[in-house]
Amino acid sequence: MDKCIACGICAEKCPKKVINEFDAGLAKRKSIYVKYEQAVPLKYAIDENCIYFKKGKCKACEKFCPADAINFEDQPKELTINAGAVLIAPGCAVYDPAVYDNYGYKKLPNVVTALEFERILSATGPYMGHLVRLSDKKEPKKIGWLQCVGSRDLNRCDNSYCSSVCCMYTIKQTVIAMEHSTDPLDCAVFYMDIRTHGKDFDRYYEHAKNNGVRFIRSRVHTIEPVPGTDDLSVRYIQEDGTIKEEVFDMFVLATGLEIHQDVVDLADRLNIDLDEHNFTQTDSFQPVATSVPGIYASGAFTGPKDIPYSVMEASASACAAEEDLAAARNTQTKTLELPQERDVSEELPKIGVFVCNCGINIGGVVRVPEVVEYARTLPNVVYVEENLFSCSQDTQNKITGIILQKGLNRVVVAACTPRTHEELFQETLRDAALNKYLFEMANIRNQCSWVHSEEKEDATEKAKDLVRMAVARAQQLQPLLQPTVSVDNRALVIGGGLSGMAAALGLANQGFHTYLIEQSGELGGNALRLIKTWKGEDISKRVKEMVSQVEDHSLVDVYKEVNIKEASGFVGNFETTISKNGADITLKHGAVVVAVGGEEYKPTEYLYGKDKRALTQLELDTAISKGAKEIAEAKTAVFIQCVGQREPERPYCSKVCCTHAIKSALSLKEINPEMDIYVLYRDIRTYGQREKLFKEARSRGIIFIQYNIEKKPKVEKSDAGISVTVKDHILDLDLVINADLVVLASGIVPRDNERLSQMYKLSLNEDGFFMEAHAKLRPVEFATDGIYLAGLAHYPKPIEESIAQAKAAASRAAVVLSKENLTVEGVVSNVNETLCRGCGKCEEACPFNAISVVEHEGEKTVSVVQAALCKGCGSCAVACPTGAVSILHFDDRQVLTMVEAAFN
Repeated sequence: MDKCIACGICAEKCPKKVINEFDAGLAKRKSIYVKYEQAVPLKYAIDENCIYFKKGKCKACEKFCPADAINFEDQPKELTINAGAVLIAPGCAVYDPAVYDNYGYKKLPNVVTALEFERILSATGPYMGHLVRLSDKKEPKKIGWLQCVGSRDLNRCDNSYCSSVCCMYTIKQTVIAMEHSTDPLDCAVFYMDIRTHGKDFDRYYEHAKNNGVRFIRSRVHTIEPVPGTDDLSVRYIQEDGTIKEEVFDMFVLATGLEIHQDVVDLADRLNIDLDEHNFTQTDSFQPVATSVPGIYASGAFTGPKDIPYSVMEASASACAAEEDLAAARNTQTKTLELPQERDVSEELPKIGVFVCNCGINIGGVVRVPEVVEYARTLPNVVYVEENLFSCSQDTQNKITGIILQKGLNRVVVAACTPRTHEELFQETLRDAALNKYLFEMANIRNQCSWVHSEEKEDATEKAKDLVRMAVARAQQLQPLLQPTVSVDNRALVIGGGLSGMAAALGLANQGFHTYLIEQSGELGGNALRLIKTWKGEDISKRVKEMVSQVEDHSLVDVYKEVNIKEASGFVGNFETTISKNGADITLKHGAVVVAVGGEEYKPTEYLYGKDKRALTQLELDTAISKGAKEIAEAKTAVFIQCVGQREPERPYCSKVCCTHAIKSALSLKEINPEMDIYVLYRDIRTYGQREKLFKEARSRGIIFIQYNIEKKPKVEKSDAGISVTVKDHILDLDLVINADLVVLASGIVPRDNERLSQMYKLSLNEDGFFMEAHAKLRPVEFATDGIYLAGLAHYPKPIEESIAQAKAAASRAAVVLSKENLTVEGVVSNVNETLCRGCGKCEEACPFNAISVVEHEGEKTVSVVQAALCKGCGSCAVACPTGAVSILHFDDRQVLTMVEAAFN
């Protein structure tokens, strides 16, 4: 199944037509014999009526499969691999909601899981992205989502934890479903708590609400069929206590994540300790280390999590392995030998065009043979070929051979997006001794077959247009040089908190000399004010241990009470000047890790600063640590959540506050079991396995009262102490609590990062946190090469996530530092010195500090480009008033040639 490329040839050649395309989940309802262990979206399954299975004959599917994905004689094989470390990322399973007979899954056709609905919405899914319900293939007008199916539930399953991702993927699905609907779509989400605790997640939640998605705080018990129709009916209790009944066209079950039994068996064979939910038992300060030294885990195996955190943990695991294997680095590496590049400067263009079917992704819409014949008519095209999958390894090898055989000096591939496949085809050109920039790609999938799936005639004509434009541009392409720069293998870590120390140790333990600079007089950051993690680990003790490791490490130079004065340079060759006691120190380094932390928000409401009994959570931790008498003697404590957070000025969740508040409330119960404790909240966001703290708090008598932003609690001084008034939505009455303590969950705000961002040309988001290069795929990297991000500087997060991100940053930095030289991309800005008048407009426009105005030969000032810094974004070319600046590979002639071809 892993090799299946969903080309459909097996189904086409099967004489009995018993091979069917299927999607994960949707096919489970059919009588399909799946020869493989696990269904994968858009693969092919063999029905139980297969001749071979019954009589041992035929095998037509195996004979014609181009990907060698079918092998009836294949036998299990055992391989022995010698390794110094093991990274385990077995993933998770999706909960099967069939156990909830009251939801009608597998009985009612229009009740689907979230994964099934994802496939319905997908352009590569069974309905090509058209929103339909399964019973009659009609577009639904009203869809409901049920949250926490298989999560936060001890009644019908044993998954008491929160799966962390379900709320966000549901919100995403509501927004996308509304976009896919031809008529207004009514979307309703039934939930207990909305847990949008990730970066920019709350903004997306508010966006969905503003677009009309209804969020209903209610737990639906039963989905019932409407007699005589395929519609679905639910009865639920609204927040005011009234009962309402609604009819929907379709329901989506937001199913949670769980560990598959096969993974449990694997962990047992490896002697890895698991917790009560079969996730790995990990330590907050070593978040990817399993109970077996040398084996590191990441992703959902360590606990349910989203993509960005999974990617961070994967890199953190790599860092842990790199630390273990540092002494063996480069002892078993092989050097890739490439043929000498062919000089084509004196040759006329000889263009080869390869048109891809991409299985049915393109060939199912575009008449590819017709496009192939059209390409043969274009100027300077000497070879044209149709491929089933141009990106497959055998086709890549074939293209290499054709380039050499036919003497091609330009190549056009009409296939999918260059964003994912351009580098692959460029490597193919290099294997054929061509400069990689003599390649052009026409995107006839994303820009054609996917968006014109119902207009096959027009899609085919547009594909011809795109190929004609690509061929026109290919004639203008020129080889580009890729210079190399040497690498300084020292690193700079900015910030001496937990994240900064973890990053410094991650680098130093790999053998890289590391500078750790801290603005204050001690290491530890915000963690110095914390007591215990949510798992109960002693933070103070562990922080002291980390400080000792850093300060005693021979490869870590620590600079305290310093400020950054200036910074310059580029990946592999940075130079940062720091100031200490009036003296300047210049540090040279090849990579930077930004881990400057964050700060606790200081409230301006709820009597904070006016009454010492109103304090923040960090101030409560300090008071508890000191054994303050007023804490121990308090009879009533009130915690108020989301103070200064999730509001227009700071529309984000600080992620740690709910867990911190509940942990503190339990600590107060330990100090004084008779204390009355109330938690006033908007949504309790004890995501993942933190949910057990929420359960424990309720069992200990801590009372949780929900409030909304329109009716916030009132805190006033009274004769009895502090009076807290909150609206109880169940009783529809104002409750007045006389409190001795009011603890404010004030959340985390960024430091003043503006100056640092300008020095290193780094981006900040609307809230002032640093912006990563890509939220999911590059969560620890900046757009500026060689600079990495970790901890609260990126976004509020707990200790284990901060350390995982710091280790991930160290791992990514090691990719640069472990090299002697780096190859610079050829697509960079280029200045025609004859036309340049040194006005500096390009320097002002450059977001990467890659272009500057300098004196040229003592006569005039001109702009000079630092290629290692340039990203080829084109800002400078747009700003230039004389046309002196252009972007190599995208100059005016190359671009305008495409435009002219589009209208021919």
